[in-house]
Amino acid sequence: MNGILGGLIVVVVLTISQFTLAARDSVVVGMRLEPPGLDPTMGAAAAISQITLYNIFEGLTRIDERGEVGPGLATDWTVSDDLKTFTFKLRQGVRFSDGSAFDSADVKFTFERNASEQSTNKRKSRFENMESLDALDPQTLVIRLKEPNPLLLFNLGESTAVIVAPETAETNATHPVGTGPFKFVKWTKGDSVVLERNPQYRSPGDIKLSNVTFKFVGDANAQVAAMMAGDVDVFPRIGALETLKQFENDPRFQILQGTTEGETVLSTNNKRPPLDDVRVRCAIAHAINREEIINGSEFGYATPIGSHFPPHHPAYVDLTDLRAHDLDKARALLKEAGYEGSLELTLQLPPPEYARRSGEIIAAQLAKVGIKVSIENVQWARWLDVVYKQKNYDLSIVSHVEPNDISIYANPDYYFQYDNREFRDIITKADTVLETKERYAHLREAQRKLATDCVNGFLFQLAKAGVARRELKGLWQNWPMFVNDIAAVYWED
Repeated sequence: MNGILGGLIVVVVLTISQFTLAARDSVVVGMRLEPPGLDPTMGAAAAISQITLYNIFEGLTRIDERGEVGPGLATDWTVSDDLKTFTFKLRQGVRFSDGSAFDSADVKFTFERNASEQSTNKRKSRFENMESLDALDPQTLVIRLKEPNPLLLFNLGESTAVIVAPETAETNATHPVGTGPFKFVKWTKGDSVVLERNPQYRSPGDIKLSNVTFKFVGDANAQVAAMMAGDVDVFPRIGALETLKQFENDPRFQILQGTTEGETVLSTNNKRPPLDDVRVRCAIAHAINREEIINGSEFGYATPIGSHFPPHHPAYVDLTDLRAHDLDKARALLKEAGYEGSLELTLQLPPPEYARRSGEIIAAQLAKVGIKVSIENVQWARWLDVVYKQKNYDLSIVSHVEPNDISIYANPDYYFQYDNREFRDIITKADTVLETKERYAHLREAQRKLATDCVNGFLFQLAKAGVARRELKGLWQNWPMFVNDIAAVYWED
C-alpha cells in the first residue's frame, strides 16, 4: 500500500513540476479591448500596437520605457544639419517570420505605402513629408524630407512606422508577418491572440518565452477574477482601479504604477452647432470638475490636465486654472450664447471604464448648468466608424495615447474638426524649428491656444496602473507608448 501511495505522490509531483515548467515558458497578458485588426500601419486603435509593436513588427528605431530612442532595424544613422536628410544603416541577416529577407527595399515600400492615396495610416502626413526614399544598397536607406522634422527618429519607432513586406502587407490585418521576436499563430475572435517565439528572429537566445497569449477580458470584475484564478499573468492596465489595494495586500502580485501618454479628453465636434460656438465649448469646460472626475472614475490614479499635453514633458504648461471649475461662469457663457437651460447634447462612450465612468459624472455635472446630456454606450467598432470616421457625434470621451500628438489638432479633417489657421502655423513652427528651447516655446503656445479655444474638455492624463504575478520580470513600469514589449519578459526562479 505504501509503495502504491509513494508512486502516486511521485506522479503528482512530476505532473506539478512539468506544469510549472510549461507555465514558466509562456505568459498570458490581459487586455481590455480587442483590436479591430493587427496591422498598426493601417489601423488607428491603440489595441493593435499593444499586441504587435516590438513583438511582431519592428521599426527602424525603437523607443524604450524611458521614452528614449535607440536602434531598431537600423543600427545607426546620420542626420544633416538642416534635419532634412537621414541616412540609415540597416541590420544584416534580418528575416521576416515567413523566412523572407529584410532589406532597404522593404523600408522604401512601407513608407511609400503609408503615404499613398489609399493609405489609412493615422500618421500619413509624416510619410507625405518624405520627398524621396533612396535604397542605395540592401543595407542603406536615405530619407529626404520636404520640411525638417526634429522628431523623425522618435516617430520611426512608433507603431505607424513598423516595416512590412510587399508580399504580406495586404494580409497583415488578419495574419501579420514581421521581423520581431514573436510570430503570429492564431486569432480567436472575442477571446485571444496567440504568438510564439519567431524561429527566424536574429537573436532567438535573447527571448526567454516561447509563447504569449493576449487574452481579451472586457469586464472589470472578470479581470480581477482572472488574475486571482491564475488565468491571466499580467494586466498592464487593469480596468477596476479600485481593486489595486486588494492586489497590494496579496503577496502573489506586484503593482505596475507609472505614467502614460494618454491625454483623456471630452472630445468635441467643433463644427457641429452649437459646439461650433466657442462660448458653448468654454461653458462646458467650466462646468467640468476634474477632481470629481478623477476621484470618481480613476480612484485618484490620474493627473488633471488643462490642454492636450502630458504633465511629465519639459514643455508642459499647467493650464487647469484657465478653465477652472466655475458653474456661474458656465451659466453666463451659455446665456450669452443663447442657450440658457435649452441645450441638449449626446455623449457617445466607447467601452473603456475611464470613458463610461467619466461620462456618467460629466453628464451630471453638465446638468447643473442646464445642459441635458443623453449617453449612448457604443462598442469600439461603432465608435471608430461613427465618431472617428464619420464625425457624427456631439461629445465623446477618449484617451489619446500617441506620444507627441498635439499636432492632431492641426488637421481640420480630424474628428474634432478644429479648423484654425493660427494653430496650424504654431505647429508648423514647432515641427520644423531646429533648436529645442524654441520648439518648446512653440509647444507652450500651442497648449495655450487649445485651452483658450476650449477645443475639447481636457480632463486627465491616464495613469499606468497594472497588476502582475510577482515572479514576472522585465515588464514596463511606464508607457511612453501603449506597447506590451514581451521580448525582455521572463519568470524569476
